[in-house]
Amino acid sequence: MHTELQTAHRPPALIGGNKTPTDVTRDVCGPLERRPTRMWWLAFAGALTLLAIGVVSVWYQIATGIGTWGLNRTVGWGFDITNFVFWVGIGHAGTLISAVLLLFRQKWRTSINRSAEAMTIFAVMCAGLFPVIHMGRPWLAFWVFPYPNFRGPLWVNWRSALLWDVFAIGTYFTISLVFWYVGLIPDLATLRDRSRGLRKKITGLLSLGWDGSARTWSRYEMACVLLASLATPLVVSVHSVVSTDFATSVVPGWHTTVLPPYFVIGAVFSGFAMVLMLMLIARKVMNFEDYITTVHITAMCKVIVFTGSIVGLAYATELFTAWYSGSEYEQFAFSNRIRGPMGWAYAVMVLCNVVAPQFLWSRRVRSSLGMVFTITIMVNIGMWFERFVIIAGSLQRDYLPSAWSDYVPTSIEFGALIGGFGLFFTLFLLFCRFLPMISIFEIKTVLSGGHHATEEVEETKERGVA
Repeated sequence: MHTELQTAHRPPALIGGNKTPTDVTRDVCGPLERRPTRMWWLAFAGALTLLAIGVVSVWYQIATGIGTWGLNRTVGWGFDITNFVFWVGIGHAGTLISAVLLLFRQKWRTSINRSAEAMTIFAVMCAGLFPVIHMGRPWLAFWVFPYPNFRGPLWVNWRSALLWDVFAIGTYFTISLVFWYVGLIPDLATLRDRSRGLRKKITGLLSLGWDGSARTWSRYEMACVLLASLATPLVVSVHSVVSTDFATSVVPGWHTTVLPPYFVIGAVFSGFAMVLMLMLIARKVMNFEDYITTVHITAMCKVIVFTGSIVGLAYATELFTAWYSGSEYEQFAFSNRIRGPMGWAYAVMVLCNVVAPQFLWSRRVRSSLGMVFTITIMVNIGMWFERFVIIAGSLQRDYLPSAWSDYVPTSIEFGALIGGFGLFFTLFLLFCRFLPMISIFEIKTVLSGGHHATEEVEETKERGVA
């Protein structure tokens, strides 16, 4: 009777394969309880290799000095700040999927929110490294924090863009980490009940005495809604703060009020592309076809098309604003972006961010996982080039022609770029190995028509735990 009621309430498009709650637990927890596959080891070895390249490059740069970069008297920001803005943007989709879609009760988020939240944390960790590296003396990074000190009246510069980033990224990381951990608690309790030995002790400690009672669920849901309400404004505020690093300057191409909404929507655009790319890989490698269905892929494709169209509108708005302003400096800055030495980078940006996502209007393209995967890769490439064009393309041609200088990145900068991806994928692969990628209890809630009393809870009660 219980199974019949579950089947009657089950949205067949969201979860495939006629799964029961017991099947969900077995499918999601199974890969964590078995030894890693050969494919996981190969991916982990590749990620560690990329990370090692980054560590060696950054270590050499710190030991030698930032003169190992291609920066010059004109271009003071290069790959380092480009990578920072890129990784902050990647982390935006996690908050949007977890918090905003939770508040709007969008059920299609249930299979992807856990991985998106983890991706947010790892991306923000990658982003936070690059401003520290950019300082040249990272061992003095604590100077940007307002702490009591013995140096007299010395205090932080509240008008510094670096300090704005510290508070924005710190707040974003803290809320995202708490929200991710709170969402893990019911699943950690499931792992606790299925584990033995040291793993049982660790998961038992992290699950905070979860017993699955109605009172516990009520408080848990209230906490999730409160955290989601706190995290939602960060979707807008964090990348708006990052954009003010540029918008408050007088550099042609930066001094514009369109940058905050432009950066926010671009961050959601690139973040969703990264989430979808990772989900397509996990869907194939971990046999999650019944949980990451065509409904999830189609919904995320529609978000990418929508945000990509807004990004294209932002590009056109920039060009129109420069033309309508009547400022010869602004007009030259955007003309130089298109026809100057970095015109090729601008062309790559437009092709990947504006043209490629428009193919997702086609149902045939959305149903082809290979084409969707290719488009997500192109979007991430294009969004990195967007930040590169904005930063290096604007700085290399300033007001004085005598100060013009071309920017040529060095192998050390490429090594740091590669290392950022290595760190991200290393952390994500470790997450896939030790924690459930898919939210078990949310999938069961969908299967049971919104009720949390699953078979595992009943089994737990019979053992006398609850």
